[in-house]
Amino acid sequence: MPLHVPPAPAPALRSVLAALGSPTAVREARTPALRSVQGPLSPELPLPVHVLERITAGDTAPRTRLAAWRFLIRSEERAVAAADTMLTPDGWAFSHFFEGPYLASTELAVRQAEASTSAYQARLLSIPELYMLTLWLHGDTDADASGGTLAPTDVLVPLAPAPPGIAAHRPHRVADLLPVMTLRVTPGPLLSSA
Repeated sequence: MPLHVPPAPAPALRSVLAALGSPTAVREARTPALRSVQGPLSPELPLPVHVLERITAGDTAPRTRLAAWRFLIRSEERAVAAADTMLTPDGWAFSHFFEGPYLASTELAVRQAEASTSAYQARLLSIPELYMLTLWLHGDTDADASGGTLAPTDVLVPLAPAPPGIAAHRPHRVADLLPVMTLRVTPGPLLSSA
């Protein structure tokens, strides 16, 4: 498999396992699917979640920051929820459970990436300015997963729902998608009413 999924920090995994083992955490989660599932639950496919701080014109290598580790929560053969962890002064800690369209979209994008002939390190990239989440396929499979520089040859796969005009599940090189994203967030000229 050419797709490399970096190992999550052990405290992040332990915090998710503890939350899954807590009837209170599961019962109070805003995830009907998680509350109604019968049988064992397991956290799988840990992905570092990076946030693109700001998109600016001429920014050839935008930097990101590691914001979370996300785990898909499986019951038998399907993902029923996801769990995010966050970095606290004491280390990685469970943040929350959630569900929604990004679960199935993440699984589909990962399956597509696994079929690729190129080797990549899997990450998630959130682009708040566009309300967009992508599977980030980083070209350096041995890189520290907490590092956050987008290489022009890295590949971004927008997850569904994607912003209007950007096709979900279509891989784009960063060098090709970055100008489109920059154009989307750059304010246009003001129209005069004269």
